[in-house]
Amino acid sequence: MVTGSHIPDDRNGIKFYRPEGEILKDDEPGILGQHVAEPELDASGALRDAAPLPKPFDVVAPYQARYLDVFGPDALKGRRIGVYQHSAVGRDIVADILVAVGANVVTLGRSDRFVPVDTEAVRPEDVALARQWSAEHRLDAIVSTDGDSDRPLLADENGEWLRGDVLAMLCAKALGMRTVITPVSSNSVAERSGFFDRVERTRIGSPYVIKAMQDALARGEPRVCGYEANGGFLLGSDVERGGACLATLATRDAVLPIIAVLADSRSTSVSALVDGLPKRFTHSDRLPDFAPDRRNELMGWLLEGEDRDARLDDVFGTIAGGALLRIDLTDGVRMTFGNDRVIHLRGSGNAPELRCYSEAETPRLARDIGEQALAIVAEQF
Repeated sequence: MVTGSHIPDDRNGIKFYRPEGEILKDDEPGILGQHVAEPELDASGALRDAAPLPKPFDVVAPYQARYLDVFGPDALKGRRIGVYQHSAVGRDIVADILVAVGANVVTLGRSDRFVPVDTEAVRPEDVALARQWSAEHRLDAIVSTDGDSDRPLLADENGEWLRGDVLAMLCAKALGMRTVITPVSSNSVAERSGFFDRVERTRIGSPYVIKAMQDALARGEPRVCGYEANGGFLLGSDVERGGACLATLATRDAVLPIIAVLADSRSTSVSALVDGLPKRFTHSDRLPDFAPDRRNELMGWLLEGEDRDARLDDVFGTIAGGALLRIDLTDGVRMTFGNDRVIHLRGSGNAPELRCYSEAETPRLARDIGEQALAIVAEQF
C-alpha cells in the first residue's frame, strides 16, 4: 500500500501486507534476505517496461456497508457533524458513511493542496479552526483523519480535539472490548478507567500491537483490540452488535472510532464522555534533526552507570516534581515519578528525531514537563 500521510508532500509512505494482514517484525528478515532483480528504470526513476496493472476493484462499497450494516441508518440521527476534509484521501468516504448512518454533515476546509495533518501533533491553526467551526456551525462534533485516512481525529461540541489514545480507548469501551493492547506511550487512563479485563503494553508501532493481539487471541482471550497513541484502531475480534457482526480488521481503521464514539455519546455529548474519565493527560513533542550519534550518546547517558537512577532523579525529577519511582525500557526510556507524572524519551524509528511523551494530571503540566525535558536534552546533547 503506497500512501501519502502527514509526512512532507514530496514523499510517500509504503506498507507491505500478507493476505491475512500487515507484515510483522518476524516477517522482515525473510523479506530482506531475498535477492530481487532490479528492473530497468529511466532517468526519472520510472519503469522502462511497466507491467500492466490488474483491473481496479471496488473497496469503497464494502467498507461503507461495514458500518451501515452494524450501526444502522439512524445511529447518528439528529447529530450535526463537521467533516474537516483538508487533503485527506478518505475525505469523501468519511462524509458519505456519516450521512449513511444518519448524520447531518457539514463539510469543512477542503483543500486541493497537501495539508500536513498529524493526529499526534495537531497544528495550532487546526486547533483554532475547530473552535471557530464548532461555534459558527453549531456542531455536535468535528471529525477528520490524517492524510492517508488511517488515523482518526475527533473534536467535541466545543471544538476541542481529543487525543488519539483517548478516542481509541473510548471506542474500545463503546464496543465492549475486554482485552486491550496498546504501546507503552499511550495514556495510562486505559488501566485507571477499569473498563477492561486486561491492558497489555508493547513497543511503539502497529506490528508490535498486532503480534500481541494475535498472542492474546491464541490464548483464547475474548474481544481483543489494539490501538496506538495516534488513534489508529485495530479490531482483533468479531463484535456482535444489534444482530449484526462487525468483522475483525487488524489494521488501522479511522472510521470505526469516529462512529462508535459518536454513537455512544448520543444521549449525552463527546465532552461528557471525556469528562467521565480519570484525569490523566498526555503530550508528545520532538526534537527534529537529532542525529543518530546524538541519540546514542543520550541513550548511553540515560541507561548506563551505577548512579543512573540518582542522576535521572536529579535531572528529571526536578522537572516532574517528584522522586523517580520506576523506569520502563520497553521502548526507549520511560520514567515514572512518585506523583505519577511520566517523562518518556525515545529515538524515532523513521526519522532523525528524538520523541518525548509526557503524562500528568492536567494538560498544561503534561506539556510543560515535556517541553522542559526536551530543552534539557537539547542543551546537553
